[in-house]
Amino acid sequence: MISKNLPFLLLLSFPAVAQVGAKAAPNSSGGGISPCQDFYQYACGNWMAGNPIPKEEASWGRFNEIRERNINSLRDILENARAPKPDRSAINREIGDYYASCMDTAAIERRGASGLDKDMALIAAVDSPKSMLAAIVRLHRKAIYAFWAFSSQPDFENSKVALADVSQAGLSLPGRSYYFRQDERSAMLRRKLKEHISVMFALLGDPPERASAQAGVILKLETQIAQNALERQDQIDPKKTSHKLTVDRLAALMPHFDWAAYLQAMQSPDFRDLNVRSPEYLQGVDGVLANSSLDDLKTYLRWRLLTNAAYTLPENFVNAEFDFYGKTLSGVEVLKPRSWRCATSADAHLGEALGQEFAARSFGAAGKEKMKALVHELEISLEQDIREVSWMSDATRSQALAKLKKLTRKIGYPERWIDYSSVKIARDDYLGNAQRLSAFLDARELAKIGKPVDAGEWDMTPPTVNAYYEPPTNSINFPAGMLQPPLFSLTADDARNLGGIGIVIGHELTHGYDNNGRRFDADGNLRDWWTAADDQGFQDRAQCFIDEYGSFDFAPGLKGNGQLTLGENIADNGGMRIAYRTLQRLLARTPNAREQRDANGFTPEQRFFMAFGQSRCQNLRDEAARNLTLTNEHSLGRWRVNGTVQNMTEFQEAFGCSAGQAMVRAPACRVW
Repeated sequence: MISKNLPFLLLLSFPAVAQVGAKAAPNSSGGGISPCQDFYQYACGNWMAGNPIPKEEASWGRFNEIRERNINSLRDILENARAPKPDRSAINREIGDYYASCMDTAAIERRGASGLDKDMALIAAVDSPKSMLAAIVRLHRKAIYAFWAFSSQPDFENSKVALADVSQAGLSLPGRSYYFRQDERSAMLRRKLKEHISVMFALLGDPPERASAQAGVILKLETQIAQNALERQDQIDPKKTSHKLTVDRLAALMPHFDWAAYLQAMQSPDFRDLNVRSPEYLQGVDGVLANSSLDDLKTYLRWRLLTNAAYTLPENFVNAEFDFYGKTLSGVEVLKPRSWRCATSADAHLGEALGQEFAARSFGAAGKEKMKALVHELEISLEQDIREVSWMSDATRSQALAKLKKLTRKIGYPERWIDYSSVKIARDDYLGNAQRLSAFLDARELAKIGKPVDAGEWDMTPPTVNAYYEPPTNSINFPAGMLQPPLFSLTADDARNLGGIGIVIGHELTHGYDNNGRRFDADGNLRDWWTAADDQGFQDRAQCFIDEYGSFDFAPGLKGNGQLTLGENIADNGGMRIAYRTLQRLLARTPNAREQRDANGFTPEQRFFMAFGQSRCQNLRDEAARNLTLTNEHSLGRWRVNGTVQNMTEFQEAFGCSAGQAMVRAPACRVW
């Protein structure tokens, strides 16, 4: 999946009264800040000062607040379903028993790590390439990805049919660069990872010397695997991850691995062609398989199994896993409460069972109709924008309009729900439940190979606070978890709804025409439908964003990666313009609407920009800022706000900004 945006939410508590041309408003420092100098601080300063990062979080923003409210709702649903009443529905039995198994710490402690014994024994018995293949298959069928992941995706050349897909997987650090950067923190993380692996193996019962030696083996082997891995900016580039090969050509990439036997053992449907995200990566993996000892490969498989299961095991494993991935890597001080972790685990494994009651509780018919109306209005604005852009030829413009006309919309929740009834869910077997459900979902993905793509399926569960555009289905998708107050409300005025969810809608619509989405045509096929001149015109304008966001200080010692964040930055800027255009059209329908100020003195236009700015307020630990800068395609909240408004003359007019002030970029960047 490409072009999914990060969650972002609207903040309703505004600073003190500000008039058109206002130069300052109170902020967290007790002084004044001009919206024209630092709009993010103007909009978010008070909130940031009053909302420090909780000890259980790596960052804290309005998105987190909505997420917490959603999870509290999920916990209430799960606690009610947990009681083994004889009249429970089948769905309540599924979600209730899963949650009960996660909450039953006595049973988890009693079982220890025994649930891993059979798989560990299979790995230990590996003595040949054939038995190594069997061990890899055993893990992969449980969605425990060692070396690579095998799944399905829409065929980029024929988006109506699902194609087998092989992608890179199986690294312990967040991305390739973590294995090779030579700065002090990167070196520390590699050292701490090695210590963590040693601790985990010791908890499993390995002697300390052996545990330490195995940790060294894994870090060495993962570094070799990472050598040919794609960086994040290449992983989201469809041109760089589309390599349709025959099974024979796949086998030729990895002569030291029996792909025919693997595919048969994975019980996938028969197929001739598949997509390989990175042929070079698989060639590198083949070298690792050929040149590593069986003992080293077995050690790697043991680690993949153990780290995958860590949070379902007894408390000492959980604490050790959190110590590295929570404290060291992300700066989080305290582990989340168990009920929170169990609710999120239930959402991850049984999301469309749990999501049914959540959607019924949190997103009614009136909300769905309001969202449909807003989406329609935003589509009108995007159509107008496409018709008016001066740099696009009529030939390309007609194709862009055809793509918009074929767009599909999914709002709230699926029309058809996943049926989990074939999966055994036991009240006293948390690890087993998690593995069986993971295996079920993985097998479900493989079963799609060669079949028509179901455009009605979702890649997010209903409680998710997020939204996304999916190029192969040419669809925008808004889960019910995102469509909550204060981001979206039936009682909010147009300015606030459009500054909140309206910009989200515009953002997702623009993703269809960003640097990656534009490569897909109206039918979702990866096809070049741009004239050479229009393609160059797009790239020239996109370069402005690359330069702009690459100049911002995202994290201590790290500039933003303008190429990695390009698609999201285009979508932020385009989404704001589309939403603002919609606001102007709706205001024109009501006499004197533009003169109506709120209690704080804000005009509709100012309320729109304030809703936008405050939806992205966040406090970030340095560790989180660094991780996001290196691995995430979204700019950090401060730069999503300031980087966007400084390109908007409409913002500058609304707040009386003038040339030379920081929120007035010259020349301004614009694609859409």
